[in-house]
Amino acid sequence: MPAEGGAAMGGGAGGSAGMAGGAPPSNGGASGGADSNGGKASGGENAMGGSGNEAGADSQAGAAGAAGMDGGMTCEFPTTFRWRSSGVLVSPKSDPSHNLVSVKDPTIVFFDSRYHVYATTANTAGNWNMVYFNFTDWSTAKDAPHYYMDRTPGFEGYHCAPHVFYFRPHKKWYLIQQSQPPQYSTNDDISQPDKWTRPQNFFAQMPAGTPELPIDYWVICDETHCYLFFTGDNGRLYRTRTRIEDFPNGFGSLSVALEESNRNDLFEGSATYKIKGTNKYLTIIEAIGANGRYYRAWTSDRLDGTWTPLGGKESNPFAGAVNVTYEPGVADWTNDVSHGELIRDGYDETMTIDPCRLELLYQGRDPASGGEYSQLPYRLGLLRFVRD
Repeated sequence: MPAEGGAAMGGGAGGSAGMAGGAPPSNGGASGGADSNGGKASGGENAMGGSGNEAGADSQAGAAGAAGMDGGMTCEFPTTFRWRSSGVLVSPKSDPSHNLVSVKDPTIVFFDSRYHVYATTANTAGNWNMVYFNFTDWSTAKDAPHYYMDRTPGFEGYHCAPHVFYFRPHKKWYLIQQSQPPQYSTNDDISQPDKWTRPQNFFAQMPAGTPELPIDYWVICDETHCYLFFTGDNGRLYRTRTRIEDFPNGFGSLSVALEESNRNDLFEGSATYKIKGTNKYLTIIEAIGANGRYYRAWTSDRLDGTWTPLGGKESNPFAGAVNVTYEPGVADWTNDVSHGELIRDGYDETMTIDPCRLELLYQGRDPASGGEYSQLPYRLGLLRFVRD
């Protein structure tokens, strides 16, 4: 969702100690931008809301994995939502070459008994790049070493808004990113951020109908096709697809999957998931309201089908200030529930989520902060769904 800031962020040492993980078994497993020369921040206009208090979440050692997280228990997907938030779990880590003001736009998977996170960073010069870190327990997330992705060949300069998953047909990890056009890199081992291949464009030329500011790319596959969704800070969600055997090549013409007349009602940061135990899909998209950023939701029977609203706007959101409370002892640290990702029931290209265990890793900031979008001090926190 961020914009290109111009110069690269530098190549200082990042520190990858403690990085663990690897590749799944051989049978699989389980953003506001500008054009490539610009400096306009996506999400900067009308932005509502950095730093939060460092209250942590309760300890939650990795309980998931590629298989189901709840031992066969099934749950109806809710139609109304209440959440409880942690305090700030992850803050930016600076070094002499990376003077950072925010960490944001996280993508997360649980694999090999660890949470693996790639996220956007912004520095004091307004430049965007990414970091990687992993941890076994939310209580230790704040201590995880951060690896600066501009140390990896090909990742210098403007790369942000990551989305990571394991693509079973290729037995490879894929890292989708914004640079401004959509790009991908591959890796045999998610825990080795220095091993990603140089980013490649999905398109030789962006297809007709692409908005001026395409951002926040997301890939999800069904049995036959892989879909690339993205937003444009213009009230539209875009979709293109390719046959699963052709991925990552072969993406075709664009379709508008969702549209709102007020661009703030469908702004950026979309994510689409398969709902476990159903034939339904969920899309969440960040919107801008009078009191902060929040998430709306839609469901559909097909990835190329019609999307039906689930809940409403700011007064009845999927997740926002009006339906979030805080864990005991945690101060209210953000009005924004902004660009994040639901923790999946697995890590593969199906993007499956379990209704029994809804958790959203999100970015928030001190409501008193303001200024240029790139300088807003976003940090990461965790929402857990409160089931009635």
